[in-house]
Amino acid sequence: MREMLTVVTRKGQITVPAEIRKALGLHEGDKVALVLENNQVRLRRAGSVVLQTAGVLKTSGAPVSAEELRAAAEEAIAEDVAARRRS
Repeated sequence: MREMLTVVTRKGQITVPAEIRKALGLHEGDKVALVLENNQVRLRRAGSVVLQTAGVLKTSGAPVSAEELRAAAEEAIAEDVAARRRS
């Protein structure tokens, strides 16, 4: 393991050395996670929440298109409005 030093600025910011950014595939605007364990900090690429959670929810049915989802939502809203008017 190679140690690299960086400086904490007045605002509490640090610069991640280029070698580490390259190794992690980090680019401007990317998010990173800092994990504190046993008085040590690990830095890892955070990635998007969408990518991290993709495939978590499984369904037995076929994928539904955005248009089908919108039509189902509109129908549910219309039924809800009609039910409220009847009450």
